[in-house]
Amino acid sequence: MQRAARLHAIMEELRRVGDRGRTAEQLAHLLEVTTRTIKRDIATLQAAGSAIAAQAGPGGGYFLIGQPSLPPVNFTSAQAVAIAVALAMNRDAPYAQDGRAALAKLLDVMDPASRQQVEKVGARVWVRGADGSAATIRRAIEEGVERNLVVSLGYTDGDGNRSLRRVEPQLLAFTDGHWYVIGWCLTRNAVRWFRLDRVTDAAVTTRQFEPRDPAVFGEPPADAFPIRG
Repeated sequence: MQRAARLHAIMEELRRVGDRGRTAEQLAHLLEVTTRTIKRDIATLQAAGSAIAAQAGPGGGYFLIGQPSLPPVNFTSAQAVAIAVALAMNRDAPYAQDGRAALAKLLDVMDPASRQQVEKVGARVWVRGADGSAATIRRAIEEGVERNLVVSLGYTDGDGNRSLRRVEPQLLAFTDGHWYVIGWCLTRNAVRWFRLDRVTDAAVTTRQFEPRDPAVFGEPPADAFPIRG
C-alpha cells in the first residue's frame, strides 16, 4: 500500500472507531506496517492539519477530535449478516480487506439492538477455509488494477516452475474455484492468466499503462457476469 493510501486508511479507521481510538500497534497490525511507520504517518497527518490527538499510557492511543458520524443506514440485520457471509467465504478475493472495513463502518452506525442481532445470527453461521493468497500480494494487484500501474509478480506455475513477470493487470476473474489476474505480460509479450494463490510476491511499480482493448483478452464465458449487478 502506498503512503497516500495508507494515510487515508489511518484517517478512515480513526473516524470509524470514534472515542475508542486506536493504538500504534493496532494500526500497524491492520495496515501491515511497523509501529514506527504509523508514528511517522500520524506526525505527517497532524502537520497537515488533521485533528488527531494522542493520549499516552494505558487506554491511550490516537483519536480524532470532534470526529463526524455517518448518516443513518437502513440495513436490516439479515442484510448485514449476508454481507459478512459473503466476505467470510471470499477472504482472499480482491478488495476483501476494503469490504471488511466497509462492514465495520456499517455495524458502527447500526442501533445496538440490530448489532446484537447481527452478532447472534452471525455466530450461527460457520465458514471453514483459509486465505489462499497473502494480503500484501492482493493489495499490490488491487492497486495495479485501480490505478493502471504495472505490477511485478513472482509466480509459480502448475508444474512448479518459478518466474518473475512484469504485468499490466487488466481484469480480475473468479472461475473453477480460483481467483485470477488477467493481464498483458510484458515479460512474455502476450496475454496471461495468473492464479492468485500461485503468486509468491507482488509489488506495484510506478509505470503506468493504458488499458488495452478488451477484445485482446477474448470474450468471457456466457455464464460469466460482472459484479456490478
